[in-house]
Amino acid sequence: MTELEYLLVLNSVPGVGYIRIKNLIARFGGLEGVFKATKAQLEEADNIGPKIASAIADCDREKVLETELNLAAASGARIISYLDDEYPDNLKQIYDPPAILYVKGSFEPEDRFSAAIVGSRRASRYGLQTAERFGMEFAARGITVVSGLARGIDAAGHKGALKARGRTVAVLGSGLACIYPPEHMKLADDIQKNGALISEFPMACEPYKDNFPRRNRIISGLSLGVVVVEAAKGSGALITTDFALEQGRELFAVPGNAGSATSAGTNMLIKQGAKLVESADDVIEELGDMIKGHMRPRAAIKPRDALYRVSSLEGPQKRVLESLGDTPVSVDEIMDGTQLDAPEAIGALVRLEIMGLVERLPGQSYVRKGTS
Repeated sequence: MTELEYLLVLNSVPGVGYIRIKNLIARFGGLEGVFKATKAQLEEADNIGPKIASAIADCDREKVLETELNLAAASGARIISYLDDEYPDNLKQIYDPPAILYVKGSFEPEDRFSAAIVGSRRASRYGLQTAERFGMEFAARGITVVSGLARGIDAAGHKGALKARGRTVAVLGSGLACIYPPEHMKLADDIQKNGALISEFPMACEPYKDNFPRRNRIISGLSLGVVVVEAAKGSGALITTDFALEQGRELFAVPGNAGSATSAGTNMLIKQGAKLVESADDVIEELGDMIKGHMRPRAAIKPRDALYRVSSLEGPQKRVLESLGDTPVSVDEIMDGTQLDAPEAIGALVRLEIMGLVERLPGQSYVRKGTS
């Protein structure tokens, strides 16, 4: 058996993760030694009791390998371990990284510049629009968006990144042969074409409730920072923030309506010290040196330069400005009206704002300003 196959079998044993695998390797001098050990010898390893020792000793290795390898091949998934070069560097840094990752899609070097977008499954319209906007803004600047494919905020963040033709990574709380929720099958397919679907759970694992808190440590572990868009007190998204703090990741929260239950958790995070952010640029500014040199450059335009006139505009900037008036409109509405994609529309808005021709309002809507 190869090292990957040994790890694949151990990964299928309930309760065995990276820490216990390290303890076993330390006790028996390698993965092969683990499987040559008797049940009594396995019990002698740190943090391995009779129950786990029995599960390892009695495991049907051939059946596990046949099942997992066949299911992975049938669904087009690859299996990598923490020993592989492809394994994400950010994830290797956490205390208990997954020993095994099932992957559909690909990891790219630029994915180390990632930000997580998390929040409520029962999000408000404001929350969904905000998460999608953050996803678009991150992607337009070259930041990979990480989330959990769940209903609500997670899905909106992924969709925003895809709209901007950027990269996004979805971390599942089920096996890759059991996409959850089922209505996100199309979204999952789009994500794997523009990033990756990943899971540490065996291919056919169902979305058990206990899987999701465990999944959340991977979301934060892959990211440089975690943005909580909308979350009630007690929300599962707040578990991700606990992992983020333990892992030394930056924590950000989008303020919400003081009377909204779905904003109570995010507002509480701000009171406790999370950085208040209203746009992806706020996050990018806070990340500072961690992403220095990676961000897609902005055009060098002097603010409110008198040389700039509406008549000098052309291309996307002209089309965006002509679409604006006194009534606030969102980025989505601007894209629909101009037929521009997200990077073009957002880039034009940024330049027009710097030139003093456009004003950004709370809630990330835009209006045209007076021109000379």
